[in-house]
Amino acid sequence: MPSESDSEYLAYVHGRMTGLRRTAFLLSGDVHQADDIVQETVTKLYARWPRLHGVENLDAYVNTMLVRVFLDDRRRGWWKVSLPGRLPEAAASESPPEDRSMIRAALAELPPRQQAVLVLRFLCDLPVREVAEALRCSEGTVKSQTSHGLNRMRKVLGPAQAINSSLSDPS
Repeated sequence: MPSESDSEYLAYVHGRMTGLRRTAFLLSGDVHQADDIVQETVTKLYARWPRLHGVENLDAYVNTMLVRVFLDDRRRGWWKVSLPGRLPEAAASESPPEDRSMIRAALAELPPRQQAVLVLRFLCDLPVREVAEALRCSEGTVKSQTSHGLNRMRKVLGPAQAINSSLSDPS
């Protein structure tokens, strides 16, 4: 790959890193897993970079790659190695408020695709059309997954907790 292409790639990745890490964290709920997802995404992006000059919306393309890496990671989770007897590393100093941790726990109870739909729709504020493109499904599937996911979150959080403060119903 020519050095000019490398510099364009590096400039793009540096400009998008914060957004990619935020989206990956919202999907996974774990800082370290989010870093792994972003690393795999930017590695795949580097391999495809020379062919991407004609892509109209590069940000949407990369966001789709990130979501697919997250979903693939969830599908192949059975082969991951557990390291018993080793203490987990300290959590990041930027701990979310209590509401966010409750929402994160409720999201973790959802199947990966419902979780991805809710994160992209409400936490990343993407329209139904873009979520459908990212997940390669119909807009109707996004709407039904949103409805099922919100209903399941309401059951998990119970009647005392209001989801609408953090996530709102689709219209």
